Amino acid sequence: MQSTFHFNSSSEISTDILDAIKIAYKGKAVVITVEEIPSAEDVPEWHKKMVMDRLQEVQENPDMILSEEAFQSKVQLLNK
Repeated sequence: MQSTFHFNSSSEISTDILDAIKIAYKGKAVVITVEEIPSAEDVPEWHKKMVMDRLQEVQENPDMILSEEAFQSKVQLLNK
């Protein structure tokens, strides 16, 4: 059995924390995950514009949205 530690950013992981984990779990499986969540400031302007353009297109043409079943059917047709 392994123990998992989740951190929101690498800055949360100090050498003291790593040393404590090494001591407490010596010889045991350990998983350490770091998930740095980007902020809105990290998203480039061109990408924000693209998303807003697509949102507007869907709002103006709601019939272009596929149900999950219709999407799966199209995918299966493409894979034949």
